[in-house]
Amino acid sequence: MIYGLHCAVSVSDMQKSLEFYRDLLGMEVIMELDMEDDRIGLVIGETEAKCRIVHLSSGSAFLELFQYVQPPGKNSAWEMKQYDVGITHIGLEVTGFHELLKKLEQHNITFLGKPVEFRPGVWVAYFRGPDGEVCEIRERNNFKK
Repeated sequence: MIYGLHCAVSVSDMQKSLEFYRDLLGMEVIMELDMEDDRIGLVIGETEAKCRIVHLSSGSAFLELFQYVQPPGKNSAWEMKQYDVGITHIGLEVTGFHELLKKLEQHNITFLGKPVEFRPGVWVAYFRGPDGEVCEIRERNNFKK
């Protein structure tokens, strides 16, 4: 039985990603780990893989960041469109949508489009993270913590 869900993002610069997810979006670092033995390679099928992993959380949200030292990865996130096949965005349920929107704008975050009220009290905006990954913030007026 599934009892939870998390999202993982492979990043090019862990410090930049922490400045974005921790400092700007307010997530909390709950674990950091350097994987230099063969465990990560065994699980992903790359025998020489080495990486740094950071887990972040906020409320029930759980995000796992990977920075691979080996093998080097390529970044195709900037080319991916929301209608392309595959995982298209990281969705974050928020309170204080408009305040967060202003904060993101002040930090020159790249938005895909404009914030939209999908139905009364439900606001949505899409923007890009440091490596081009798409993030969504959504506030629902009936949201309960």
